[in-house]
Amino acid sequence: MRIRQFVIGDSAAVFELRSAAGLLWPSNDPVLDIERKVEDSPWGFLVMVEDDDIIGSLMVGFDGHRGWVNYLARHPLHRRRSVAASLMTEASKILAARGCPKINLQVRAGNEASVKFSESIGYVAEEVSSLGLRLVNDQ
Repeated sequence: MRIRQFVIGDSAAVFELRSAAGLLWPSNDPVLDIERKVEDSPWGFLVMVEDDDIIGSLMVGFDGHRGWVNYLARHPLHRRRSVAASLMTEASKILAARGCPKINLQVRAGNEASVKFSESIGYVAEEVSSLGLRLVNDQ
C-alpha cells in the first residue's frame, strides 16, 4: 500500500470508493467536489493505492489558522488494515509541514464508528457548534 496525491484519472475510482464508504450526500455533487478540490489545493487530495486499486482517500485543507480533514474514506473490504489511520497520519504530516497548529475534523451526526476511530488516533470531542451556509446549490 502507498499514499500519493490524487490525479484526475482517479476520479471514477474515488467516486466508487466514496459510494462504498457511504460518503455520498444528495446536497453535495461528488464530481464538483473533486473538481473544486483539484482546482483549489491539489496538494491536499490523497489516495491510498494497493496494486492498481484505490482503497482509501481523503481531502485536507488549511486556512492559515486550522487544518481540516474531509471525505476520509476507506473501502469496506479493507477494514482493520490501517488504511484510514495511515491516511490521517499523512494528513497530519502535510499540515504540520505547512505550519498548521491544529486539525479540525467534522463527523456527521450518528456516525459513531468514525467518532470512535478518531478518538482512537488522538482526536478529542470539543464543545463547539458547527454551522453551515450553502452558497451554491449543487443540485
